[in-house]
Amino acid sequence: MALVVQKYGGTSVGTADRIKNVAKRIIKTYEAGNDVIVVVSAMSGETNKLVALANEMSEIPDGREYDVVVATGEQVTIGLLAMHLKSLGYKAKSYQGWQVPIITDSVASKARIESIDDKNIRADLKDGAIVIVAGFQGIDAAGNVTTLGRGGSDTSAVAIAAALTADVCEIYTDVDGVYTTDPNICKEARKVEKISYDEMLELASLGAKVLQIRSVEFAKKYNVDVHVRSSLNENTGTMVTREDKEMEGILVSGVAYDKNEAKIAVMGVPDKPGIAAKILTPLSDAAISVDMIVQNVSQAGMTDFTFTVTKADLKQALLITNEVAKATQAKEVLSDENISKVSIVGLGMRSHAGVATQMFVALAANGINIQMISTSEIKISVVVDEKYTELAVRVLHDTFGLKD
Repeated sequence: MALVVQKYGGTSVGTADRIKNVAKRIIKTYEAGNDVIVVVSAMSGETNKLVALANEMSEIPDGREYDVVVATGEQVTIGLLAMHLKSLGYKAKSYQGWQVPIITDSVASKARIESIDDKNIRADLKDGAIVIVAGFQGIDAAGNVTTLGRGGSDTSAVAIAAALTADVCEIYTDVDGVYTTDPNICKEARKVEKISYDEMLELASLGAKVLQIRSVEFAKKYNVDVHVRSSLNENTGTMVTREDKEMEGILVSGVAYDKNEAKIAVMGVPDKPGIAAKILTPLSDAAISVDMIVQNVSQAGMTDFTFTVTKADLKQALLITNEVAKATQAKEVLSDENISKVSIVGLGMRSHAGVATQMFVALAANGINIQMISTSEIKISVVVDEKYTELAVRVLHDTFGLKD
């Protein structure tokens, strides 16, 4: 007997018929003699509707009340799924995040899981029940409902798998695995059989939408094998697992892109020690994550400081940055939403020189200008004009031989 955690995304539970189809898959796993915990998202489109309603009420919604609203989508799904399983004669019990409980910090809409009390779930499993947990949500120490950010159901599933030392965590989506790039952009993209935690972590952080970044962090920390599969077929997917020697031999594993980026440039700021901290600390205090950062070479004691944030954070980040600019006597603050980040990822970069040059030459040959550059041991990212995103992805996919 194995303990299996299965997570189903919004598309997988998007209609009553799809919920019934998910139930069939759950029953098949259960009837094979396994204990089963199911984590589900809200039905596709529901969270977007709830977010839109919140934004109608307030231009910048109160964080606590925002979480109260958007957490309701998953409550519907767990109830419907449990209801259907019970109608078929199976023991099933649904839990909202606070009922488990899944304890988080208090950062509204971006909460991080701190601990999971597995007592109730273990008791239900021992009683032969299929346990269904609402993804994306938890509760803080003060009793407030919290949410983990978009895609947070992946994090819920992996965290639960880690807490209960599950044998595997299966993430069911509308795609049947991790691909070398987005198949909607590049028809020659191919499915990867297995990928390391580090590579998946980079791809998730760089815009690949298959897994949420924090779910990969949990998987790596607690050595949880994550099987990414489609809920629409029985195909084997992609296993996200520990690094091995075979993976190290691949130069580039995938090409990722992220159109959810915006650029802010603080122009003519005095080039003095601590200026970066003065600009970035207020953003950090407001729980706004800064991604890429570039500071120009100082000229006449002045410099330009450029960084990127998500488009969702741009409005608030601009308000904060303009205040900082006044305090530091910077000349002006500029912003640009029409950018995109395109990245290559691969463990093989650790031991191969010239990868960046190959990337830059390929982009230049296709008339794609690079605005910003960021690197790590196994990735290279560039910011380009948004209109060149698809072309850049296809060029790099071809350049590094990722065709099927």
